Amino acid sequence: MSDVAQERYTLWQLMAYFLRLGALGFGGPVALVGYMYRDLVEQRRWISEADYKEGMTLAQLMPGPLAAQLAIYLGYVHFKLRGATLAGIAFVLPSFLMVVAIGAAYVAFGGIPWMQAVFYGVGACVIGIIAMSAYKLTNKSIGSDKLLWAIYLVSAVLTVVTQSESVFLFLGAGVLVWLVRARPKGSFGGRLNGFAASAPVAGLFIAGTTDWHLLGQIGAFFAYAGSFVFGSGLAIVPFLYSGVVTEHHWLNDRQFVDAVAVAMITPGPVVITTGFIGYLIAGFWGAVIAALATFVPCYVLTVLPAPWFKKHGKHPGIVAFVDGVTAAAVGALAGAVIVIAQRSITDGVTAALAVITAALLWRYKKLPEPLIVLVAALAGLLLCPLAAHT
Repeated sequence: MSDVAQERYTLWQLMAYFLRLGALGFGGPVALVGYMYRDLVEQRRWISEADYKEGMTLAQLMPGPLAAQLAIYLGYVHFKLRGATLAGIAFVLPSFLMVVAIGAAYVAFGGIPWMQAVFYGVGACVIGIIAMSAYKLTNKSIGSDKLLWAIYLVSAVLTVVTQSESVFLFLGAGVLVWLVRARPKGSFGGRLNGFAASAPVAGLFIAGTTDWHLLGQIGAFFAYAGSFVFGSGLAIVPFLYSGVVTEHHWLNDRQFVDAVAVAMITPGPVVITTGFIGYLIAGFWGAVIAALATFVPCYVLTVLPAPWFKKHGKHPGIVAFVDGVTAAAVGALAGAVIVIAQRSITDGVTAALAVITAALLWRYKKLPEPLIVLVAALAGLLLCPLAAHT
């Protein structure tokens, strides 16, 4: 589709679109980027297919939640920094307000058996959803490439054994595939090195901007996490678990699984669960700091390289680096399914809910995940032994 065929539109029309998508867009990152293509490229013709593909490639290359980065890039296409900023805010704001409201209710009524019963069912359901997401991402990202399979398996095993994920493994995997497939020639390799190394530097810079002790810890951790979320928003799950539960002990296992469940039952980007986690740790400002720290790196790492990427995005070295990082990230997600399942599957009922969820998603490809989560919540109310939660 050529630029000549595009329709004119205003920045406020684009903001209204992303507000609506953020409020009603269920289904996770793959569904959300599909909606953007259908609505903005095919139906409204606001964005050219070439610009959309460039945005998708950049979103896959740079760390950050896929759907949010694509929204930021599409805002940048015709309205530069102002468009990128407002499109990103419009997309994230509705789901952020929802998770803050849910967080307030969770804190206020978390001790009531019926709410714990709901999350008893939903938490088990989430394991099935993450398992199917890991399966789909594995098929899509790894294919039959033996090198990528080796990276994937090593990452999965290390995640299970250490119950955490290593950012350095991600970057190392990217560099390894880059060296194997596209050995550096001339000066371009040095530019790629500097480009890839900018991610942790940007995260650390953003992390050091607060003076409050607890909020500073929250900001530092989530900025670091937001700087290394490659591909699907679910890829952040093992990273968050290792930091929030294992390292800082801000949440217990049940609260963390509940946080992932909240991400599943709300529209918009899955990574907005960081707002819910931040609320549980430090109230409203904890939610604000956690969400900002997660999304600001993804914003910076989208708009800064955007002009550069138009020139060099298809370079074989960059494509190879992205393939390696993606293989490691998907492997970590697969390992995280086992780690989290060990703590969420507590009896026969939760095991059955997880298996049934995965089976339904396998059999019915277009079955809406929010519907499954709603049914699981009702099942939790009916099946949970309430006496155990009093």
